[in-house]
Amino acid sequence: MASTSFALPSLQLQFPSHKSSSSNRAIVRSIKASVSERPPFISSPPVKPTKLPIRKVPGDYGLPLVGPWKDRLDYFYNQGKNEFFKSRIQKYQSTVFRTNMPPGPFISFNSNVVVLLDGKSFPTLFDVSKVEKKDLFTGTYMPSTELTGGYRVLSYLDPSEPNHAKLKKLMFYLLSSRRHEVIPEFHNSYSELFETLENELSTKGKAGLNAANDQAAFNFLARSLYGVNPLDTKLRSDGPKLIGKWVLFQLHPLLILGLPKVLEDLVMHTFRLPPALVKKDYQRLYNFFYDNSTSVLDEVEKIGISREEACHNLLFATCFNSFGGIKIFFPNMLKWIGRAGGKLHNQLAQEIRSVIKSNNGKITMAAMEKMPLMKSVVYESLRIEPPVASQYGRAKRDMIIESHDASFEIKEGELLYGFQPFATKDPKIFDRSEEFVADRFIGEEGEKLLKHVLWSNGAETENPSVSNKQCAGKDFVVLVSRLLLVELFLRYDSFEIEVGASPLGAAITLTSLKRASF
Repeated sequence: MASTSFALPSLQLQFPSHKSSSSNRAIVRSIKASVSERPPFISSPPVKPTKLPIRKVPGDYGLPLVGPWKDRLDYFYNQGKNEFFKSRIQKYQSTVFRTNMPPGPFISFNSNVVVLLDGKSFPTLFDVSKVEKKDLFTGTYMPSTELTGGYRVLSYLDPSEPNHAKLKKLMFYLLSSRRHEVIPEFHNSYSELFETLENELSTKGKAGLNAANDQAAFNFLARSLYGVNPLDTKLRSDGPKLIGKWVLFQLHPLLILGLPKVLEDLVMHTFRLPPALVKKDYQRLYNFFYDNSTSVLDEVEKIGISREEACHNLLFATCFNSFGGIKIFFPNMLKWIGRAGGKLHNQLAQEIRSVIKSNNGKITMAAMEKMPLMKSVVYESLRIEPPVASQYGRAKRDMIIESHDASFEIKEGELLYGFQPFATKDPKIFDRSEEFVADRFIGEEGEKLLKHVLWSNGAETENPSVSNKQCAGKDFVVLVSRLLLVELFLRYDSFEIEVGASPLGAAITLTSLKRASF
């Protein structure tokens, strides 16, 4: 979850959209992703003189091997992520400083980064005129390409590389060609999810959301993007389990699984797990995508990509980016809404039901554009706990980076790192920044804040193109997140939850689903 977004990485891809009248101030976010006519390289604008004091970047990396190892222990165990960064902000009195980022030796041998933790400096990581994104998707190390069929897939490519534009066009084509299937297939898959949860609640008194959501998410993606129900194939219901194992082999250096500390640090963070252990699992996934993406693969030869490379990229984009995004974000979003309580639930239910009723009972994008509270809740969930917490970029040249308080000289080749939850909870940008404020993005002033919602490896007010690294499926993810809330509150007046921890996001247990009273 690093230099690109977990959600399906983004040509202009058009879903049916609704244009607001001049009297409607709500921002309209149509699903679109167009191939930019700009070349991959954009000339750098002249550096503007800064009025802020120039300060040396504080912090140090410690002794070789020892410094990275110590910082790794602090990050995972002694302090945890949030305290790791907070303590260093306090120590250096700066939101920009030097440290080491995991995993360190013996998986990555250069873990030195300059950390950017405020909403002003953080967007530097999106500016491909200033930073290179090559092989930085997971940060200071790159998983073996044996896990992706021997190819460096789109998420690891810099826009300056020829295959970046070709592969991003492929993702745009996939989304565009299947755009009419998204809303109906989401309804079908998540209706099955809610039925499963209701049955479990009635028999056990509680229901685990995460595993059921994983299955619903994979079914939805397969049905909507590839026109096949995985349950009718050789894959059956094994997709989420196979993906989980495969993703573990890529992300284990960055995860905490709850094993004994010494054992976990040795096994998970010090040495790479051998890709051969998931080769058969990956082959099953590859076969599924190859067999069911014929129409998309027929297009790739026109772009200049082999069918094999294209299929590995389709698999990665669907399973790692899209599935991974839904797996993490849906439980996190329901956690915040669940904690907000019945008042918000009632407001959402009234808004959603009123609009859908006036739209002859049909769920459409145009209808959802008329739900300002529902849209704001999705954006606020993406702000307060973005599904992709970390971004990286390597400085292409010497430059000056500004925080709110100072300017810092960065040298060419230095690795920049940003922990996004700090940037999107910057108190100098957002009032009550640590709180979940459901109506934060409603109205003219609320809309202005959307440029500081950064979950997609870019601002919410910007669009993905072949010349940037913004998530190709940015608007797709926003759409399906809205659809979840619409489907949920058309069925239920409110819900209650218990929240636990998991290696990726929150573990949600539903303890109550109150059926709609109408």
